Amino acid sequence: MTIDEKIIKPKLGLLKLAEQLGNVSQACKIMGYSRDSFYGFKELAESEPMVLTEAQVKALEKAQEQRPAEGQIETEHPGYLGSQDTYYVGTIKGIGRIYQQTFIDTYSKVALAKLYDRKNALVAADLLNDRVVPFFEQQQLPLLRILTDRGTEYCGSIQHHEFQLYLAIENIDHSKTKVRSPQSNGICERFHRTIQDEFYQVAFRKKLYTSLDELQADLDEWLESYNRERPHTGKYCDGRTPFQTLRETKHLAFRKQLERQFHPVAAEPTSVSTHPFSAVS
Repeated sequence: MTIDEKIIKPKLGLLKLAEQLGNVSQACKIMGYSRDSFYGFKELAESEPMVLTEAQVKALEKAQEQRPAEGQIETEHPGYLGSQDTYYVGTIKGIGRIYQQTFIDTYSKVALAKLYDRKNALVAADLLNDRVVPFFEQQQLPLLRILTDRGTEYCGSIQHHEFQLYLAIENIDHSKTKVRSPQSNGICERFHRTIQDEFYQVAFRKKLYTSLDELQADLDEWLESYNRERPHTGKYCDGRTPFQTLRETKHLAFRKQLERQFHPVAAEPTSVSTHPFSAVS
């Protein structure tokens, strides 16, 4: 299954999937619709303005009201704020350019990453769909907000941007770093220095990789050790591993969830500062 199918199948409509694949029959098979249904939807879409459900309208309005991130970064518990960034790994003969999509939970410092041969909104959404959201669901934790820079893989018109649309449908808020202030996403910057020194430089000296899957397998093994075996001295971890920190502090998320349920607030803070996070490594 391609990246396009994995993201679009559960999240986007039948018409867009058919356009992405260039194959009506395949799109209908993936989405579970008949060709008659497809052409009925197509005729309706071409003859009338797009009709969205109430939930879709609310999601679009919420996303369009998101403001640039300013002020102090707040992180209160695992899942409160995740930081996502793109890292250019390099070019390998026979494979081509390699990009890493990185996600770090800013409280526990749990890190998730996946490799791609491109850099766009679709792969940014794929990391969330394939690794991040399933991880938080497994931990029974909500993911409330994601912080990114203003790269085109993260920012764009929600109606035509897979990453923005994915966030809206999953009800994940989006904060963006201030213009020309990449250090405000410093938690990812520090992690990228660590992974370059401790994984990629070592791995490329030891092995000649012939496929992205082969490199991904070794990356997954390194991440498992990073999250479960390596103690962190930064804020909130206090010498614990990232996964241990998450496991021992997830009750804070449950408590906050109850507080929001019984004492709802008008809006969650949307501001972050350019002050760097505490060191990840």
